[in-house]
Amino acid sequence: MTEAKYNRDELVERITSQVMAVLSGSAAAATAGGANGPCATCMGACAAQCAVRVRDVVAGGASRVEYHGQAADVPTDLARYIDHTLLRPDAVVGDIDKLCAEAAEYRFAAVCVNPTWVHRAAEKLRDSDVGVASVVGFPFGATPTEIKVFEARRAIRDGAREIDMVINIGALKSGMQAQVREDIARVAEACHEAGAICKVIIETGLLTDPEKVIACRLAQQAKADFVKTSTGYAKGGATVFDVALMRETVGPKMGVKASGGIRTAEDVQDMIAAGATRIGASAGVKIVTGEKGGHGQY
Repeated sequence: MTEAKYNRDELVERITSQVMAVLSGSAAAATAGGANGPCATCMGACAAQCAVRVRDVVAGGASRVEYHGQAADVPTDLARYIDHTLLRPDAVVGDIDKLCAEAAEYRFAAVCVNPTWVHRAAEKLRDSDVGVASVVGFPFGATPTEIKVFEARRAIRDGAREIDMVINIGALKSGMQAQVREDIARVAEACHEAGAICKVIIETGLLTDPEKVIACRLAQQAKADFVKTSTGYAKGGATVFDVALMRETVGPKMGVKASGGIRTAEDVQDMIAAGATRIGASAGVKIVTGEKGGHGQY
């Protein structure tokens, strides 16, 4: 090993350690600094307030960013973290039945299907401990709130116990925070009145880092249960950086779901280490067995 290589590796290790410390300790500083103000103690390294700097550290050579919160311990049983997902528009009955059979066999947390398949999935999984999740306002989030609420209630009536809704992305990017908060709150209320979980897809690939933070805070204020990275249909997907940023923003109690482009057990472990408490993946069988599998995009 050359002297230059040694120095570089030592520097990367030191910087990575600093980032890990920041991610574990800056939540209180972010709260003290307010939603838009500088953190009191982070000196420009807080993931929630100064995300660009943390991203630069990762781009400079750090291969992983670890979050030291409640989700930092990576479990050996990955299956219970995974929503086994099939949201392709060309999925047919046989595909849905196979998805449910795999979910029951490997004991995934849930299947996630388009609303038209919720009743069938619920029937197939009636005697298992696998949940049924469905999507609302998918994949663009651009439908009126009243339609999203109706979609959620219908999916729940058909057997869904978890709803993954897409925020109004254009409204968020237009600065219409009150409208976005209300959109989320009304769907969350519809879920909670029936005992269902509400997950909020913020579509990280279309947002700036400050917009990701704002979206997470709005979801938290609206009493959603999870924030989620991606639909799988926009550019990009889940990244370790985004999961760590989302976890840092919402704190240790709210769920964080990583989805989009997660294909291996190592991907899952990285996301969980960064703070994810649920994984959305179409490659669930491949992840838990190491074999080829999956249902395509998502």
